[in-house]
Amino acid sequence: MAREYIKSAPKTSHSGASEVQADVRAMLDEIEKGREDAALRYAARLDGYDGPVVLTADAIEAASAQVPQQLKDDIAFAHRNIEGFAQAQKATLVDFEHEVLPGFIAGQKAIPIDTAGCYVPGGRYSHVASALMTVTTAKVAGCRHISVASPPRPGVGIAPAILYAAHLAGADTILAMGGVQGIAALAYGLFDQPPANILVGPGNQYVAEAKRILFGQTGIDMIAGPTDSLILADATADPQIVATDLVSQAEHGYNSPVWLVTDSRALAEAVLRRVPVLIDALPEMNRDNARAAWRDYAEVILCPDRADMAACSDAYAPEHLSVHAADLPWWLDRLRCYGALFLGEETTVAFGDKAAGTNHVLPTSGAACYTGGLSVHKFTKLVTWQQATRDGARPVAEATARLSRLEGMEGHARAADVRLAKYFPEETFDLTTRG
Repeated sequence: MAREYIKSAPKTSHSGASEVQADVRAMLDEIEKGREDAALRYAARLDGYDGPVVLTADAIEAASAQVPQQLKDDIAFAHRNIEGFAQAQKATLVDFEHEVLPGFIAGQKAIPIDTAGCYVPGGRYSHVASALMTVTTAKVAGCRHISVASPPRPGVGIAPAILYAAHLAGADTILAMGGVQGIAALAYGLFDQPPANILVGPGNQYVAEAKRILFGQTGIDMIAGPTDSLILADATADPQIVATDLVSQAEHGYNSPVWLVTDSRALAEAVLRRVPVLIDALPEMNRDNARAAWRDYAEVILCPDRADMAACSDAYAPEHLSVHAADLPWWLDRLRCYGALFLGEETTVAFGDKAAGTNHVLPTSGAACYTGGLSVHKFTKLVTWQQATRDGARPVAEATARLSRLEGMEGHARAADVRLAKYFPEETFDLTTRG
């Protein structure tokens, strides 16, 4: 049996993408030259906000007082899980020394990035979890200064729950500024904060484009596209749960792809019947997004067996990958390309998005074939060092001189020669390579 597309997507996540690059580049250039004044003009025009940009301790305290205690408890619960997982990740980053040769030592040192700029979306939804995911992870990594930018709402400012979460997680500066101007403020060090060495966090296509343009001048977590999710399910899967999980991810946006890959036609047909009903039951804003995403970007793929299901999934390299199938250890061992993996119906992408502890800032648009998601590793520089005795340097210097001359790099060769001449003045060395 060949692979069959029971439902095909008429569009991809790149279809109909707006030509935003020129607009974003012009905005960044203007803000870089005009600094705070230019950023404030954009904030007034695009955010509809003319209140204070830098949130004071009193403002954060006042906003926090508006957050219900149960929500504070839930935010604290999620924060503990995210912090604990990040601490476990950090424990894998170890400094070490290795004796390359007797008398020649090389080593690795993990150094946190100094300044992190975290973007927290807050337009359509209040992305409390994004504040926790980005700021907590930077804090655990050891960044010295963490700035947050989040879009304010007219007459309100940043959503109180976002402010509370960012402050709890350890933000040093919080800016009420969204979009390109918010990214520019972080990158250029506006409003008396240090320029960010790395920009992280999700955002719309303008935010993603701003990060892409600034990459090189500053680091970024990844170049992000619309969020996407894939479910691998066999005949043992519950079609109601599978359909619900697909809809839960489709609500992210009109162009958020969701895919079902299965070896069971009966399951595929049952899911196809349920999804429209579940979409119709959503609130209007969520319903419109999910309906468009399902109509234009979703696919249901029937494969002959689980080996082909796994190969199909790896080819898509989804941001989120869920497995609703028997023999979960086989899938964990076999699957290779995903941002985050969710094994069994007892867990779901929504858990990872909000409170389970693993990070929800993940590679999209197939980038999971070459990179993972946000972690303490993204906020850490792994650097190397070396030190040698004179005897230890001798064989390395000889090999370096010969290799350098073979490559035509005489200056490199002489950097080795001068050491051999100084350390071993009575000896003669053959430092040419003969073909």
